[in-house]
Amino acid sequence: MSETDQATATKAPASDPNRWKALVFIALAQLMVVLDATIVNIALPSAQQDLGISDGNRQWVVTAYALAFGGLLLFGGRIADLWGRKRAFVVGLIGFAAASALGGAATNEAMMFGARALQGVFGALLAPAALSLLAVMFTDAKERAKAFGIYGAIAGGGGAVGFILGGVLTEYMDWRWTFFVNIPFAIVAAAGAYFVIREPEGGRNRNPLDIPGVLLSTLGLVALVYGFTRAESDGWGDSVTVGMFVASAVLLAAFVLVESRVKAPLLPLRVITDRNRGGVYLSLGIAIIAMFGTFLFLTYYLQIVKGYSPISTGFAFMPMIVGMMVGSTQIGTRLMTRVPARLLMGPGFLVAAVGMLLMTQLEIGSSYASIILPAMLLLGLGMGTAFMPAMSLATLGVEPRDSGVASAMVNTSQQVGGAIGTALLNTIAASATTSYIADNIGSATSRSQQQLVQLQGQVHGYTNAIWFAVGMLVLAAVIVGTLVNAGKPDMSATPAGTGDEAEDELPVPVVAH
Repeated sequence: MSETDQATATKAPASDPNRWKALVFIALAQLMVVLDATIVNIALPSAQQDLGISDGNRQWVVTAYALAFGGLLLFGGRIADLWGRKRAFVVGLIGFAAASALGGAATNEAMMFGARALQGVFGALLAPAALSLLAVMFTDAKERAKAFGIYGAIAGGGGAVGFILGGVLTEYMDWRWTFFVNIPFAIVAAAGAYFVIREPEGGRNRNPLDIPGVLLSTLGLVALVYGFTRAESDGWGDSVTVGMFVASAVLLAAFVLVESRVKAPLLPLRVITDRNRGGVYLSLGIAIIAMFGTFLFLTYYLQIVKGYSPISTGFAFMPMIVGMMVGSTQIGTRLMTRVPARLLMGPGFLVAAVGMLLMTQLEIGSSYASIILPAMLLLGLGMGTAFMPAMSLATLGVEPRDSGVASAMVNTSQQVGGAIGTALLNTIAASATTSYIADNIGSATSRSQQQLVQLQGQVHGYTNAIWFAVGMLVLAAVIVGTLVNAGKPDMSATPAGTGDEAEDELPVPVVAH
């Protein structure tokens, strides 16, 4: 036996006979997480009205989840390494189901926000554990690629299912069922995982937890998003708003300082200081800022301004999901081995910016077919094309022991970008709407004219925020052109993270939501 064969045999003595069954339950858990986010977007207007949530607070239904998920993903990955990935996976599923039950039973906005934050906490434990299990159970390179491809396709297709299922449940049953539907998914996935998954031994990371790093990073991100939220109701010059931004800067600076000095950091700085990886994290985070707020605005525009039913709204989002899947599987995946990543990521973000630019033309009487349909197709196509090479580049040249945290950083940048984007763009839209109504309501002499001015004000607010989103996508393309300089990937190289030291997770598509 050659040295290469001996090494292979040492790392993977035998493939797990239940690995394909395990993939079913792992993919089911991923489908549940993706479904949950898109379903909630469709159900949000109904839930807001039922629970009496103000316009200023409505984004916390999305932000509470995204912030808890993004802020704790790195911590969740470390916990999975310490506890064992199977245990973390099952606990994450059970906790997610319990939080979903709490959200479905919510009687006020505080209960809803708390349930969404709990979903984010358990999602942050569930997601890294699921990806890690795939990485350690599929040791053959061809099988690994197939498994991750199936997992990624379910992640993409789940977004489309979520929009439609959310519309059906909201329209024909009740918005509360958009939470309750998670429970059977979680029970089946947890039971299947408990009986089928056999985690390989010897893969745990026994390093002590970086508790100061967890606290500083989470508190810093919470302060940052809360600062954006306060700016909407109290203004950018408000003392509490300014205090939140200052506190965030201090906490995140302290986090960087702590990470540079502790023996087992939550986020080793070497992971993010590489220009290519840093460029991927930064550009993806900024692009997601643009996308998250836009999802919220489009949902409200279609349901409140255009009068679409929840199920019609769900189907209206289909072109974006189709565009994203085509861009990801037919363009990004096919070309990422032939051209440098920046030649896919940069143009991809610019195509998405063109789609966003179309949406700045929205008016009360705008046609779906002439503006929203092509805009969604372009947005999905551009983001899908940029997404796949970004996932691949995220672990380029990373040390095996850091491959898990490098992959988790991609998810973290997306979730935190989504939290900031929802709060920031909602603030911009609300301010523009208030100014427009104040300037024009005086000329409205009848109640119908006043209602028209209010609707025009809402659309004016949406388009102002969408202009900002266009700028964000262009900025993401500029960052790619400036920082990302990697050439074509070397397909003969061993992927980062396939060694014994780093049986964490490999980069897998996570749909932005």
